[in-house]
Amino acid sequence: MSSAAGDEVLIRREGRAGRITLNRPGALNALTHDMVRRIDTALVDWAGDPAVELVLIDAAGAKAFCAGGDIAELYRAGRTGDFGTGRRFWRDEYRMNARLAEFPKPVIAFLHGFVMGGGVGVGCHASHRIVGESARIAMPECGIGLVPDVGGSWLLARAPGRLGAWLALTTARMTDADAILCGFADHAVPEAAWDALKAELVRTGQAGVVARAALPAPQAPLAEMRGGIDRLFAPGTLADLVDRLEAEEGEVARTALSRLRRNDPLAMAVTLELLRRQAGAPDIRAALELEYRATSRAMERGNFLEGIRAAIIDRDGAPDWPLGLREVPPEAVEAMLAPPGDAELTFEGRET
Repeated sequence: MSSAAGDEVLIRREGRAGRITLNRPGALNALTHDMVRRIDTALVDWAGDPAVELVLIDAAGAKAFCAGGDIAELYRAGRTGDFGTGRRFWRDEYRMNARLAEFPKPVIAFLHGFVMGGGVGVGCHASHRIVGESARIAMPECGIGLVPDVGGSWLLARAPGRLGAWLALTTARMTDADAILCGFADHAVPEAAWDALKAELVRTGQAGVVARAALPAPQAPLAEMRGGIDRLFAPGTLADLVDRLEAEEGEVARTALSRLRRNDPLAMAVTLELLRRQAGAPDIRAALELEYRATSRAMERGNFLEGIRAAIIDRDGAPDWPLGLREVPPEAVEAMLAPPGDAELTFEGRET
């Protein structure tokens, strides 16, 4: 399998490796539905190919590994009342995320620049997650009326203490060291050493060379903030959290409150409950199924379209959220996460 240089994703075999390179640098390597399908097809092909001993995933351009999904296309469809386009995209994307997480051979991801949303789904379920000094990793979905998805809520729920809730609700960006602390990456390798490391992986097919190339992780800024975050982001409702933040004097509380006031209250309330449930999810598939309950309803019953409008269509940064921070009723949260019956996510087949 091979790709032409102008393709949005370059898929080829080199030496002992199957290689996937995201190739939309002008769009910060945002994922299209076609890219998702092609990555998934490559993984299926390589799983049983003895000539492919590992999979190497990287991205073109200096600014981003992948800044998310191509949400402008979802907006155009949703504005016409076509909610099926988004659901089909998410179903195929989540199936690809699960395949990466469960892949029977080593998967090595090189994470640089912006790694957000859908980029986390491609890069942060790999078995060997290499993070460079330029990386800024985030789950910014609450800022656009969505919930952390692509298995991101699964990772957030397993971060130390209450760091996952902080990252989800404030949409804060992790440094390379923060990403290792929070379980989104494994190894810090200077980006100047990446080409040589990739060449060795391709030549040897041995994932063990990654650990030998890694440096000790630098001090994580979030480690110094964790005491305050754990206390302020203690389990509870969104209204409980806002009360604690407003009663607190300090930089952590001020920063958090400022960011929460920008984001969608419904999405944040659903996210808190999602993280609570994800702590008990037995595997990545169960986690993705739970996320899909919320994302499949995000256009029709949530505020996703308004969030996209404000962020990337009109770019006014002034979304009109229908509820306030203390106004999200429990039944609205439950409705977004209720079992959808016949519309549950499955992991067989492909959308058309």
